[in-house]
Amino acid sequence: MGHDHSHDHPHGAHGEAVDWKEHGVKVIPGDQLDTNTAQTPGMNRAAAINLARVGAQKIWAGTVHIHPNAKTGAHHHGHLESVIYVVKGRARMRWGEKLEFTAEAGPGDFIFVPPYVPHQEINASTDETLECVLVRSDNEAVAINLNIEPIEKPETVLWVDPVHRAPS
Repeated sequence: MGHDHSHDHPHGAHGEAVDWKEHGVKVIPGDQLDTNTAQTPGMNRAAAINLARVGAQKIWAGTVHIHPNAKTGAHHHGHLESVIYVVKGRARMRWGEKLEFTAEAGPGDFIFVPPYVPHQEINASTDETLECVLVRSDNEAVAINLNIEPIEKPETVLWVDPVHRAPS
């Protein structure tokens, strides 16, 4: 029985062989992340994987350090999926039509946020920075602010970054 192996050797748009050295696996050292992104008080973000750095078409990944007691307003990220990995600190998530559901995550825990889920992200600690790795299913910075009264009001420290815009 024959098996088509044409997928084993991808070629470029014009049939030429792909240069795997140039277009293969890339390692991004943790001390070489791109902090040349919008930075605001309360949050420090650094991109590791995106279109500009490695040519990623369908994913964004980076680190985020959220200052103590920072909170977002209610929002969702449209069609995007998000994964948050907690490295240090305590994250609290609220979600639902009235942000009525809550869960916390600590170091080593993963948080998955499906598309269109109304939610609020919170640094649950009042004195420790929350350090996370964030992965999104696209390079787009989609955040749709919702007119939901948050149970935990984001008046102390706003969680603002290129995805979570400051209220106007």
